[in-house]
Amino acid sequence: MTKIRIACAFLLFVFLSPNRAYPDVAGAKKEGKVTIYGSLETSTMNLIEKLFKQKYGVDIDYWWGSSTKVTDRITTEFRAGKQLFDVTLNHRPLLKIMKKEGIVGNLNSPAFKFFPAEVFDSEVGPAYRNVVIGIIYNEAHIKADQAPKSYDDLLDPKWKGKFVMADPTRHTTTTQWLASMPKIMGKEKADRYIKGLAAQRPVLVDSITPASQKILTGEVPIGFAFTKYIAIYGKEGAKLDYVKVDKMLGDGQYLGISSKPQHPNAAQLFIDFFLSEEGMKILADVGETVTRKGVYPTFKDAEKIKFTDVDELNKEGFAAKSKEYKDIFLK
Repeated sequence: MTKIRIACAFLLFVFLSPNRAYPDVAGAKKEGKVTIYGSLETSTMNLIEKLFKQKYGVDIDYWWGSSTKVTDRITTEFRAGKQLFDVTLNHRPLLKIMKKEGIVGNLNSPAFKFFPAEVFDSEVGPAYRNVVIGIIYNEAHIKADQAPKSYDDLLDPKWKGKFVMADPTRHTTTTQWLASMPKIMGKEKADRYIKGLAAQRPVLVDSITPASQKILTGEVPIGFAFTKYIAIYGKEGAKLDYVKVDKMLGDGQYLGISSKPQHPNAAQLFIDFFLSEEGMKILADVGETVTRKGVYPTFKDAEKIKFTDVDELNKEGFAAKSKEYKDIFLK
């Protein structure tokens, strides 16, 4: 434990050292905008943009795509001699690759001190949110006392063919999620559990979003989806809840700054605002599990979630797990 504390303290020292000037707000206004490529939902970024522009008079030019598509666009522009983005919201492995290639630079912000040491990566800084996957159910169709109380409960015969999940042979996040089950239940139990899930013949869909939509409509009133949908759909009047298991897996999301930003002052101003309490509360209000201390999403008991990062799989790892899950789920 002592070694872990020393390592965490070192990370904080590295990232919190005052090695850059604070952003020039006047300079940011003169630049006029900040260009961001990211995987954060456009509807959420619109809320950020509205307040950011009100405060500073600076526009946000946002291009949304999956993390892979965002990285492909950034890399293509870089190789063509054009670094058009200022900031990216992306996955840690992809940011590390881009940093190694000199596409993204060193991130820093005075807001870093409000994030716990355990969410810092030594190369790319802190995860600003954790995208958590849980067992979500529709209370209009399943009452709390009828819902599962654990992961294992979903293996009860009464749930056979009656829960939904993204197809782990096609959806990379779900592939990583299943491959990381040993982190929360041990390898032997995780192997049995994954085979048990497959034997239950779940309804398989392309990704987590259509899974959540089936839960929302009640077509398949329970399944694996992001916990944030409880808050998102709750704003529309839906009554969703989640199973309060001991540990929940998910994927951390990070920020990156261009090594040659077109709008350097606006880029730094955005990063500082985004990581501020004000910025993080906007994300938390739409259900995002942000990592800034003291800021929690609006759904019940969110502060009690014990989050565990999914393992990062390389190309070969994904291929191997996809084949394994194809043999298990698509027999």
